[in-house]
Amino acid sequence: MTPLIDVQQVNKAFGGLQVIDNCSIRVEKGSITGMIGPNGAGKSTLFNLMAGALSPDSGRILLEGEDITALSADQRFHKGLLRTFQIAHEFSQMSALENLMMVPPQQAGENLFTAWLKPGLVRREEAEVHRRALEVIDFIGLHHVRNELAGNLSGGQKKLLELGRTMMTNAKIVLLDEIAAGVNRTLLGDLISNIERLNREMGYTFLVIEHDMDMIARLCDPVIVLAQGQVMVEGHIEDIQNNPDVIDAYFGAGAA
Repeated sequence: MTPLIDVQQVNKAFGGLQVIDNCSIRVEKGSITGMIGPNGAGKSTLFNLMAGALSPDSGRILLEGEDITALSADQRFHKGLLRTFQIAHEFSQMSALENLMMVPPQQAGENLFTAWLKPGLVRREEAEVHRRALEVIDFIGLHHVRNELAGNLSGGQKKLLELGRTMMTNAKIVLLDEIAAGVNRTLLGDLISNIERLNREMGYTFLVIEHDMDMIARLCDPVIVLAQGQVMVEGHIEDIQNNPDVIDAYFGAGAA
């Protein structure tokens, strides 16, 4: 079976520092795959390569068998590859609801001539986007702050909003970069539940970078361990947690 994402022998160096070293990973459709590793392992760099923010020095990245290595980040977005960030990137002076309504691409109202010549089309499309945004904001549990400026939301609410934005387009795979960072335990539970529901009910595929091992253990199977830009091991979280090589990579030799 063709994996949804197939990273093949990718390399990336910055100056003389080899950050990603002949790295290959596969993410199967319908999975919630975890990626863990010590600081400096190359996890965020690999995410940036997959999302199109960086270009690899060599190797290929395939989405459903199509080579997307040369595509820009926005072209990958249109093909259904989305990502969130460790620090939320909201439009702070727009409401939470408006942040969601900004997401769908190629809206008729974005074209000046269409806005002038086909105002009825623009109104109908905006009404549909508004309806969808209300559904999403209910789903993620932020209906009570839908009209609040996004910049005034808590860190956890901003992370929920970022997750909601992935629901406003036809996402095939979502790259979640440390979505638990800075989130209180109550809202983290909401985040985890929403990820599980998106996977179970809507067929979303996720690749998750995370340091919260409880979250990884609950959500992810399989789990990939990255160290020094290479895949060290991949498997079930229980096996990985008891792997002496993984323990050494995190805590140093002899920690086991």
